[in-house]
Amino acid sequence: MATAMKRLASTTLVALTTVICSASVSGCAALGSYSPTARFERQGIFQPAKYPSGDWSQTSVLVQDAHFTAEDGTRLHGWYVRHPQPKGHALLLHGNAGNVTLLADTLRVLNQRHKLAVLALDYRGYGKSEGTPSEEGLYQDARAARKWLTERESIGEGDIVLMGVSLGGAVAVDLASRDGARGLVLASTFTSLPEAAQKHWPLVPMSLVLSTRMNSLAKIKNYHGPLLMTHGDADEVVPYKQGQALYEAAPGSKRLITVSGGKHNSPQPEEYRVALDQFLNQLPPIGASTVQTASIDVSVEPLGP
Repeated sequence: MATAMKRLASTTLVALTTVICSASVSGCAALGSYSPTARFERQGIFQPAKYPSGDWSQTSVLVQDAHFTAEDGTRLHGWYVRHPQPKGHALLLHGNAGNVTLLADTLRVLNQRHKLAVLALDYRGYGKSEGTPSEEGLYQDARAARKWLTERESIGEGDIVLMGVSLGGAVAVDLASRDGARGLVLASTFTSLPEAAQKHWPLVPMSLVLSTRMNSLAKIKNYHGPLLMTHGDADEVVPYKQGQALYEAAPGSKRLITVSGGKHNSPQPEEYRVALDQFLNQLPPIGASTVQTASIDVSVEPLGP
């Protein structure tokens, strides 16, 4: 995954815990969106860069603007990169900060080296997407993006490979656990947001404070498809043991690439690139599974100058 994108992802927990701990109230998690800390929580977790922040000029990959609508009517945007003979079709879900422009290098590698057609999503409130980010909102956004990609590529929703890094991995796990996927690829993903935050503030009961859960550890037990994970054993943001726990909880065929000395922002090694190619080559054929969701608006247009 792109180093720049992962560097911004590493700010999640520091900003989150600084804001939340100043307003923590025991038992707030049970109140969900009605929690008195919910607004502060969202400000700490989600750190979007709105358009025109970022480099929106044409990159080394010919991207197209994808426009679609979430179930609640929120207008969303993403970058789409086609491939004339794709090995697969991937939905790429970035971390908590920045916007889709940080994914330019990742899109190039996935498209040119790994031969994937890719849609990179900007969640609500990020980049050119409208709305305000929230846990449930992000899940809706990812489903809308997956639907758009199936319409564009004329494939089933079960034929999409879900790829997520850090917080984006939690979004990918939610989709895969509920609906299935052709394959699931996770990088530096936590077991749950409260557990990840607990590492940085061990004296604060984060499971009681945070209403945003993103409980991937519980959800991944319901995903039985192919899984590829990568995690640095020196990750200073999401502890390596959380990646191990997530991996061990997955019931299907799986592989974990341990990046020796790798931190949260470290680039992926060649071992991972080789493993990803092997993973893609071993996926079930397109059409082997089906996923159904509500219809959404679908449109695509060339990226403007």
